[in-house]
Amino acid sequence: MDGNVLSALKSIPVAELTRADWILVGMALKEEGYPLSVWDEWSRNDTRYHEGECEKKWAGFRGSSKPVRAGTIVRMAKERGWEPERNAGPLDWNGEISGDRASAPKPDSGKESASVRDFRTFIETLFDPDDRVGYVTGDVFRAKSGKWAPAKGVFTRMAGDLLSSLKEHPERLSGTVGRWNEQAGAWIRINALDGNGVRDENVARFRYALVESDTLPVKEQEEILRKLSLPIATLVYSGGKSLHALVRVDASSEQEYDSRVSFLYRYLEGQGLEIDRQNRNPSRLSRMPGVTRNGKYQSLVAVNIGKPSWDEWVRYVEASADGLPEIDRLSEFKDHPPDLPDELIEGILRRGHKMLVSGSSKAGKSFLLMELAAAIAEGKKWLGFQCRKGKVLYVNLEIDAPSAINRFLKIYRALGIPMAHSDDIEIWNLRGHAVPLDLLVPKLVSRVKDEKLDAVIIDPIYKVITGDENSASDMGRFCNQFDRLCNELGCAVIYCHHHSKAANGSMRAINRASGSGVFSRDPDAQLDMIELELPEDIKRIPGNERATAWRMESSLREFPNIRPVNFWFRYPVHEVDSEGILQDMPEIGSFRAGRMKNPRAKTAAQAGSEFRAAFDAVSSSGSASVEELGKFLKVSDKTVYARIRKMDGEFALKNKRVYRTGKPLEETQKFSS
Repeated sequence: MDGNVLSALKSIPVAELTRADWILVGMALKEEGYPLSVWDEWSRNDTRYHEGECEKKWAGFRGSSKPVRAGTIVRMAKERGWEPERNAGPLDWNGEISGDRASAPKPDSGKESASVRDFRTFIETLFDPDDRVGYVTGDVFRAKSGKWAPAKGVFTRMAGDLLSSLKEHPERLSGTVGRWNEQAGAWIRINALDGNGVRDENVARFRYALVESDTLPVKEQEEILRKLSLPIATLVYSGGKSLHALVRVDASSEQEYDSRVSFLYRYLEGQGLEIDRQNRNPSRLSRMPGVTRNGKYQSLVAVNIGKPSWDEWVRYVEASADGLPEIDRLSEFKDHPPDLPDELIEGILRRGHKMLVSGSSKAGKSFLLMELAAAIAEGKKWLGFQCRKGKVLYVNLEIDAPSAINRFLKIYRALGIPMAHSDDIEIWNLRGHAVPLDLLVPKLVSRVKDEKLDAVIIDPIYKVITGDENSASDMGRFCNQFDRLCNELGCAVIYCHHHSKAANGSMRAINRASGSGVFSRDPDAQLDMIELELPEDIKRIPGNERATAWRMESSLREFPNIRPVNFWFRYPVHEVDSEGILQDMPEIGSFRAGRMKNPRAKTAAQAGSEFRAAFDAVSSSGSASVEELGKFLKVSDKTVYARIRKMDGEFALKNKRVYRTGKPLEETQKFSS
């Protein structure tokens, strides 16, 4: 045995070597006929030494057509300043340096090229030096499709041998792997082989799986692969439409490999990445980095990204599957803020958000919500607020099905809206079939998940409440079901609730809903209705006999609060008070019962004088039209009719024209307010 080799070995600090170089030393010692004990004793000088590891590796060194020889050890020693002495005889472990300078390998002739560097990094990342690597360069043929296809190629060379050759040919990759077809490029097998073939049964270690998708632009592919934190050992640009990611699966058997690859592919497809499933076998060929194909460079994009191992990635996926969203960094959005959901009700509610409509019993809340459903379906206004056209599911929990359907038809007729898009209103009649909301929501989602709804209206919620209405924790869990509907259906959820018994006009609108304060804090928008106190003269106006008056106030999270909206409920619809009659009307409960007065109400003398002055100003030939009087007084036609009736015959009405009767003034002074 050559003493130069042992002397060179002694000068190489094993603790400074990479694992790959450590294995190259072992391969060279075995190739030159040295016993295992030489490698083992030298290796003990490293804290990374494990008993029995050298013996295990040594048994796997099977020789190669281009073996790693003693020159590798000499080169490593020379790089660390060792120089052999001339005319020295054989040495034992403690002998003096000797050897023949001419036997040392020649120094590298040039700088390492980019292609050699990419290939070297690829091999060092994926393989141990004693792994046999399969690759295809010139061994290609034309398939029936006209495309170039790989044949068996090389499958016996060791990774260590390839690395040594790269050092001898640092400028040209072809000096190591041979020439390749410029139109076809080159391929390399994703897992180490046994040296006997290239089939799945010839795979020696089931370490990596190939992930390839060419349906998205390459840049988007890389963004998705990185975002998913896959344990990617190497990421290679194919020179075409895709990236090739070799993902660590670290399987102990082919059966476990198949199971892990199936899980990997299902997960990626669940994330919207269309995977080429033909790549699932462990002996698959991937694109070799460092070569060109049709003028495009098959480059090594990245190594060792994402989670460091399969097990850590699986734990990450399981943690992600807990239903909680990812944690965002604000810096990611500074140049590209996310788009806000569309406004379903202008200035009040966005798609995907929640809205509560609260009010006292018999306020016509169901009619109001049906009007909202019609406004959304037809893209019309609701209480003066423009609605975005969309599709609505109305969940009816309170009234029987025929009544609900007839109410919708009456509302359409009363509003004068053509039923052009009534097919965008779906009604789920559940009276007599209601179940607690946490049981209802999964059934609802299952039925309409493919409907692409814009809103779900639940009327009313007292039918499906679970837990104690006055318990914050119970109502917090209950309201979480509305969030689930928003998240799983991507639509707005609108629901109504009743006032507490003590609610009145002196309370803030946000506090009037019955039960826990959760009801006021949970929705993104709360609209509250409270009834207004009407004076007798307003009640007696034709058309107002059975009408009720209401004021709506808001508590909004996404928008400034709206100006209070005053409106009438004239069965079966609500009408905005566009004339301002209700503007100063007090809310019921604002003052002590029996003491409420309209601050705008006039005395009999004032009202009578005002009407006579208006008639004198607009009359012609002893008469004036109701419309002319209304415009002059800035009141509605109904108010004109009421004033005529209250003046005890001083004026008469015929064909919408008003005439003075000539009765004495003193008989018409009574004009109660």
